[in-house]
Amino acid sequence: MSNPLKDMEKPDMIFAIGTNMTECHPVAATRLKKALTSGAKMVVADPRKTRLAKMAHLHLPIRVGSDVALLLAMAHVILREKLYDIDFIKDRTTGGEEFCEHLAPFTPEWASEICEVPAKDIEQAGLLYGRGKPSAIFYTLGITEHICGVDNVQSLCNLALMTGNLGLEGGGINPMRGQNNIQGAGDCGAVPANFPGFQPCDSPESVAKFSKLYGTEIDCERGITKVTALNTCGDGIHAMIIDGENTVVSDPDMNHCRHALESLDHLVVIDIFLTETAEMADVVFPATAFGETDGVQTNTERRVQRLRQAVPPVGEAKPDWWIVSQIAQRMGTPGFEYESAKEVFNELCSLSPIYAGLDWDRIADGEYQWPVPEKDHPGTPRLHEKEFKNGRGVFKVINYRDPAEVISEDFPLWLTTGRRLQAYHTRTQTGRSAGIEYLLAEESLEVHPDDAAELGLVHGGMAKMSSARGEIDIPVKVTTMSPKGTVFTSFSFANVPVNILTGSGYDPVTQTAELKVCPVKVVPA
Repeated sequence: MSNPLKDMEKPDMIFAIGTNMTECHPVAATRLKKALTSGAKMVVADPRKTRLAKMAHLHLPIRVGSDVALLLAMAHVILREKLYDIDFIKDRTTGGEEFCEHLAPFTPEWASEICEVPAKDIEQAGLLYGRGKPSAIFYTLGITEHICGVDNVQSLCNLALMTGNLGLEGGGINPMRGQNNIQGAGDCGAVPANFPGFQPCDSPESVAKFSKLYGTEIDCERGITKVTALNTCGDGIHAMIIDGENTVVSDPDMNHCRHALESLDHLVVIDIFLTETAEMADVVFPATAFGETDGVQTNTERRVQRLRQAVPPVGEAKPDWWIVSQIAQRMGTPGFEYESAKEVFNELCSLSPIYAGLDWDRIADGEYQWPVPEKDHPGTPRLHEKEFKNGRGVFKVINYRDPAEVISEDFPLWLTTGRRLQAYHTRTQTGRSAGIEYLLAEESLEVHPDDAAELGLVHGGMAKMSSARGEIDIPVKVTTMSPKGTVFTSFSFANVPVNILTGSGYDPVTQTAELKVCPVKVVPA
């Protein structure tokens, strides 16, 4: 997030797109509710009529995968009505003139045909965002899990740059992280393009620095993504460690994923429970859960926080860092002789510019948000207040493109997937709670009443849903929450493996799967 969580209570205008925050981030969403009670206006762009959408002053139930068209048209309105911040554009950005010239054809009427919402509503969204002082953007995986995920994010950045809504209290661009410590994992280098601290893997300076540290020559190139890794299992990659992820349930194209893991000579899984992925492993290492662990997590607002062991580990469970370091030592890899989480974290601080002013003792009270570039630095709750890291914000010229697959005679409905309040992710933990089981015992397919009548589906009955990759059986829930022509389900239940169906394409930059758009056919089972 560019802004701290407390700023969620301070926008004049809230633009939430691709986020079901009241279910997926219910605690943080209470701050938006406070902003609304204080007079803020909210626009929600989401195909479904979620609780967040019902709270909005304007709900845009856009067709799945049409976000770029909507955002281009909103920018068109802001330009036409002269709601842009000319001083901010002149003093702090580059590429603005080219971007504004690019906007001419992208009218609300043009976007309406693609997004399947009225042009007047698109126009109103642009006016509300452009007039907000400040306006804040919030988004989650509904923006990124597309073949155009990078385009979607850059289009949101264009809106913020146009209006100068960066570096302001209550403004900013705020991606809500989907899992605890996903921000911290990226900070530590658990991404293929970067070393710790987002130092590029294809930078000669970074490569020299980390080659010296690890005592081995590192190639000056970006690492491969998980998509590439799974595609080369058994043909280039013969062993794999999966740490804390239930890959065969959460990843797209489940049959391909299972086949890939079965093609390995050796699979190691580190997890707190015997998940569906762990059941496939040759070796499983039991890891400690958060309450059994000393460590560090960095949350969605970049706040670096200590974890303190509250109870002793169960059985032979060990911390993830200990397991990984022991494997490395047994492989003869130098530099992994850690004795504590404190040692690991302090090494991170010595290597990462954004953590350079921190250490294990300084983060004891969780009061600092990175970047903290030097000792005694107070931290940076709000990014971009005076300048951008590269000096200027860069406008990107973006065009709309269709999803990898579109509806057809064979697959006439749009499927979009997500999460539910009661079941977290793949239910590795929530699925083992009797109370949660009582609240949500099974998955269901949300179908609009008109579609249900046309297809012969009955509320509570079973449907067979198929895509170009496979088919599943799933109970039907007839509801107006999902619009006509679109069906929705979560990916949480292993016995309703919806990700057999998904995986039609990937973003060319990040290789993020298009989990939010999948043409399907639905018939009575």
